[in-house]
Amino acid sequence: MTFLGADSRVLYTLLIAGVAAQRLVELRLARRHQRALEARGAVEVAPRHYRAMVLLHGAFLVACPLEVWWLRRPFLPALAAAMAALLVAAQALRYWAIATLGERWTTRIVCLPGVPPVSAGPYRFLRHPNYLAVAVEMAALPLLHGAWLTAAVFTAADAAVLAVRIRAEESALARYSGAALGGGWPAERNSHRRGGGGVPFPPGGVAAAPPVASRGHPGGEEGERGDRGAIR
Repeated sequence: MTFLGADSRVLYTLLIAGVAAQRLVELRLARRHQRALEARGAVEVAPRHYRAMVLLHGAFLVACPLEVWWLRRPFLPALAAAMAALLVAAQALRYWAIATLGERWTTRIVCLPGVPPVSAGPYRFLRHPNYLAVAVEMAALPLLHGAWLTAAVFTAADAAVLAVRIRAEESALARYSGAALGGGWPAERNSHRRGGGGVPFPPGGVAAAPPVASRGHPGGEEGERGDRGAIR
């Protein structure tokens, strides 16, 4: 299994290492944003699921190359090309969300009372763009080198974690802004995720007091609208 004259498994492992480094940089950025938000009076909401998100994204980055090497997954050029295109699109969407949120992007759900939600950029079209990007990355990154088992297991696990995450964001949105679930935009615009990441790995939303944290994940999977950034 070679690609450009090199062992495709080695190149794939280097790619995963690069993604891991990217997630660490995003986590540092998210922490800096959170400190700045807290200095303005923001408060963190529903932190209990965050550790699970971090562990999920960390395990995901280990599982990708592990399955490729241990189970000898083949490199299929046609599949790899399709997954690479999805990864590029997901990265573009995730960083569009991060750039739009600016300082309000974090990997946790952080609420800043009295601040309206972000409604620019991808948030004009999608409720949780960061989480969508992270979900795509969860499926595409393993399949880039045929690691279908990792793709299936972690996509399902990420969906379960995001269900909890998004409920927490929506609840915070309703609590701090008075917006009802299904009305207006989710907490992700106020806070990510993520990161996410950030994730998610990739990858999360108020009128009066929106969450400012998505999935990234780590890895962009954390908060989405100010709280989305992470672990992703």
